[in-house]
Amino acid sequence: MNYFELFEFNISPIIEKSLLSKKYLQLQKKYHPDNYSLSDENEQSQSLEMSSLINKAFAVFKDDVKTIGYFLEIKGLISTDEKYQLPSSFLMEMMEVNEQIDEGDFEASALEQIRHNLDGEIRFFMQKNATEFSDHELLKIKEFYYKKKYLKRILDRLTD
Repeated sequence: MNYFELFEFNISPIIEKSLLSKKYLQLQKKYHPDNYSLSDENEQSQSLEMSSLINKAFAVFKDDVKTIGYFLEIKGLISTDEKYQLPSSFLMEMMEVNEQIDEGDFEASALEQIRHNLDGEIRFFMQKNATEFSDHELLKIKEFYYKKKYLKRILDRLTD
């Protein structure tokens, strides 16, 4: 069972955040190990496994980039050890950002503008049902995912 099935969400690169907490609480109420303390060992073990799976799914769905990554995994488009080649134009732009950071001449608003532009490139089709995506759109989502991961590394570096 994948996380989308567990939470009864459509397989999509984004999920309805307003439903996430509600669904999480419903699932934990049903499967939390405390509710199985008087059950046999097998049921206790199953509830512990389900509760753990629910927590992992919730952690993925709370993070937009992780959700996209998980979606791409389900679609068979990425693997954990993949070496994805980002477009050279994006890498050049990021090299300039890194140089500005190193020189202490960096404005966080510039990175926010890059993130905003990146989100705008893909926003128009991100909410489609997964069965509706063309191969081209799926590859654009994959590129978007790796760009977002790259930007996250830069942001993490800034907060260190």
